[in-house]
Amino acid sequence: MIRQAVKNDASRIAEILIFTKRMNYRRIFQNDLVSFGEMQVYPLAKDYIDNPDKLKGIWVYDDGIVKGMVHIQEKRIEELYVDSFFENQGIGTELMEFAIERMGCNSLWVLEKNTKAIHFYKKHGFLFTGERRLQEGTTEALLEMGR
Repeated sequence: MIRQAVKNDASRIAEILIFTKRMNYRRIFQNDLVSFGEMQVYPLAKDYIDNPDKLKGIWVYDDGIVKGMVHIQEKRIEELYVDSFFENQGIGTELMEFAIERMGCNSLWVLEKNTKAIHFYKKHGFLFTGERRLQEGTTEALLEMGR
């Protein structure tokens, strides 16, 4: 069910990223110009199609429908998102276990105010390292978590 992303997944990955980020981050960033202006499905999907190398570190959960994705660089989880329609079905856990067990992931960065994600990561053995930085272009803090 988890496989390497391919060009044909571009629009579905873009949908998951844009809509899930809007749902989870709008309350944190409170910036509708970014959420509904800069963040658009079509340009992101087109970027993946035009630059398929960007899909190299992306793995998708696919049971006939791509329902979630994890983006991995080296041993770090860059992004892990599940389509909101399919939350609480164990998809995030499967993606996380894949990242840890098969890909050896042991670190990630998370928004300090994203308490739902922090709880999820802690449940999977990630703890705060003490490192923090600002999310680029914002005043919001990112916290590093590691295993």
